[in-house]
Amino acid sequence: MTSPVDMVSAFRELSNSKQLERAELLDLLKDGIHAALMKKYGPNVRFEMEADEMSGGLSVIRLRQVVATVEDPSAEISLEEARFEDPDFQVGDVLEEEVPTEAFGRLAVQAAKQRIIQRVREGERNRIRDEFAHKVGELLSGEIQQVERGKFVIMLNRFREAEAIVPYREQNHREHFHQGDTIRAVLKRLEETPKGPRLVLSRADPLFVKALFKLEVPEIQQGIVEIRGIAREAGSRTKVAVISRDDAIDPVGACVGLKGSRVQAVVNELGGERIDIVPWSPDPERFARLSLAPARVAKVFSDIATKTIQAVVDEDQLSLAIGRSGQNVRLASELTGWKIDLYSSREWLERGGEGPLFAAPDGGEDDETPRVPLSRLEGLSPELVALLDQAGYGALNDVIDLEPEEIARIPGMTRGTADELVRFLAELTEDESTEPAEAPPEADPAADATGGSVAG
Repeated sequence: MTSPVDMVSAFRELSNSKQLERAELLDLLKDGIHAALMKKYGPNVRFEMEADEMSGGLSVIRLRQVVATVEDPSAEISLEEARFEDPDFQVGDVLEEEVPTEAFGRLAVQAAKQRIIQRVREGERNRIRDEFAHKVGELLSGEIQQVERGKFVIMLNRFREAEAIVPYREQNHREHFHQGDTIRAVLKRLEETPKGPRLVLSRADPLFVKALFKLEVPEIQQGIVEIRGIAREAGSRTKVAVISRDDAIDPVGACVGLKGSRVQAVVNELGGERIDIVPWSPDPERFARLSLAPARVAKVFSDIATKTIQAVVDEDQLSLAIGRSGQNVRLASELTGWKIDLYSSREWLERGGEGPLFAAPDGGEDDETPRVPLSRLEGLSPELVALLDQAGYGALNDVIDLEPEEIARIPGMTRGTADELVRFLAELTEDESTEPAEAPPEADPAADATGGSVAG
């Protein structure tokens, strides 16, 4: 016998449209038939189902146990009634009876349909979660299906069932997209809604810049070059701090590319947004100096207690260091995580001249390298910090001038920890010539002196 409207054929079409496996299809079909039988016979109904995919037919066999006294009509039949079917039935036997097509009333078929739809939706939601839960920070592309109250509704190229949006606040408002346009954005988060998971994409988040650099720079994909920080004002300017795990590879040069080709590709995707690429440093003073590029910084002082940097620049560099509407110093402060106060050389001389404008925590020590606790610096393992602390080396000042031979003589120092400290100090004290070089003129004639700085 066949079910109404050739159910198997209908479900085969459903499986193709929803990309369901055969096992999933049969499981859905069985669940829907179960819902229909429960609607008609009761909650504990038992059955077996056979589907003929060639003919599109469906056979449903209801199972009832033969009992002396019926307590559950949905799953049991009396001995007397069973013997109308076969006089040889005994208590404990199971009566098998085929459920005719007519037994599926309108309500039962509707219950089956609702159950299947529900299961299909749950399956889609689970697949979306499985597919995208670990893809936050990755680039996705698709077509703008609709512009709805400022947000873009996106149909993704590779997962059309997923609901994806670019909210208004996650857009670069200097860009203009319309319905039907192809768009790339970074997956910022996966959020749950009453209708299931929704992908929230962004072109304004720093993650978008990071994803673009990962796409353009093979060294980042390979883990040789790492982006340690990004500060961004979407549509205007971005500062990127990078570090290399291989001394032979310049991280800034890798991101800039030959004649600026790599960074220019990122700039083009961002609609001409300016990008400064600087080397990351564990020393907050040196990192602040680098982050203020393209301005040249004369002196830098830090206050660990307030996490404040005072930077002194020549008069002709002050406006460059501040940037338009304070943007350069604001992004540098965000990139370093320290509050940066800028002073011109004239103002610095008027207020004191030789040292920082704030009082040093130890009573006025005039050492250009601050007493930065080693535990606050990134780049040193906790084991090495603990070993140095036990040996009386608790601050950056204590180790900054140590020679390799002196390091090897520190109690408890192994070859591995000694090499780690030597590499750390080499990076920290590397010559100023390793700072950002001048940008290639091919990238942009207006590029500033960071070498990794490109203006659209």
